[in-house]
Amino acid sequence: MPADRFARPALPTSPVHAGRRRWLAGAGTRAAALAGAALLPAARATASSPEITLRFSHVVAEETPKGLAANRFKVLVQERSDGRIGVQVFPNAQLYGDADEMQALQFGAVDLVAPSLSKFGRIGLPEFELFDLPLLFDDLAAVRRITLGPLGQRLLHGLARQGLVGLGYFDNGFKQMSANRPLLAPQDFAGLRMRVQASQVIAAQMRTLGARPVTLPFSETRRALASGVVDGTENPVSNFWTQAMHQVQTDLSLTNHGYLGYAVVTHQRLWQQLNTHDRALINQALQEALAFGNQIADAQNDNALTALRQAGTTRVHTLTAAQRDRLRQAVLPVQQQLARRIGPTWLQLLHQALARQTH
Repeated sequence: MPADRFARPALPTSPVHAGRRRWLAGAGTRAAALAGAALLPAARATASSPEITLRFSHVVAEETPKGLAANRFKVLVQERSDGRIGVQVFPNAQLYGDADEMQALQFGAVDLVAPSLSKFGRIGLPEFELFDLPLLFDDLAAVRRITLGPLGQRLLHGLARQGLVGLGYFDNGFKQMSANRPLLAPQDFAGLRMRVQASQVIAAQMRTLGARPVTLPFSETRRALASGVVDGTENPVSNFWTQAMHQVQTDLSLTNHGYLGYAVVTHQRLWQQLNTHDRALINQALQEALAFGNQIADAQNDNALTALRQAGTTRVHTLTAAQRDRLRQAVLPVQQQLARRIGPTWLQLLHQALARQTH
């Protein structure tokens, strides 16, 4: 085995999550010791330990669609490899949060992450922010025909520019708006500080509505809401419920304004080290786990909404068709801004794919 097979590049410096990143930059071997080496040489494997251990890090709770899909993937891989390939799942930002999980993946400190599609914009792939455009998709079926079609695959292939391998998409449904007042019309957003992901499109959406976008990691959102650092946010109901945001937000408006989807990604160095059989086994298990996650996404959001109504801590508002259309008209400039930034071709391809879905 070549001596440098598991050599890991140094992390670029960044002020965000500086403590974690200094730890990573100076202690690649400690990262491996904490979570298990990415690929253990067969000579070191024992009867009770796998030959290969994959570390899967994500930032949401285990009972969310993403968390359930990750655990399903773990079970399938371990069963089908007869324990030869192990998967360690780290939910709820136990290892890395929104701000540093992609960097940790590129460094090799973890092997699989499932970031929201918004996250790829800040590593030089802004075309993924197509999925952040507000009030563009009518339903999840439309979204999945994009992700499973030529445009979605083209986007995944583009990850190679950053040394990554895109293995598939899955979703967490549509986002709703929350604050301490109803958000049913553009003027309702005026002056609010709204937590957003690190997406220029989502930030532009909030500014267009008259709000001030505040970029924060997902794991810090509830605390920021409770302390008044931000006034509101956007989330699928399952995230809103599992993070107990209903305890710190008086109103949830069912806007269905934006899609929250994820891509499961690994790094090229790991993928190239695996043999053809193991890549096929892992990929097949992942595709089945993603299909499982997609099947339960709607149910999880519905269950969370039922629990939220029963809790009685948050008023739930449903937009009329006219109210939703007024919001759609208000945020149209966001599409124009994105087209200027990434070029009109991506928007044209997206609208062409959506138009074909109606025939």
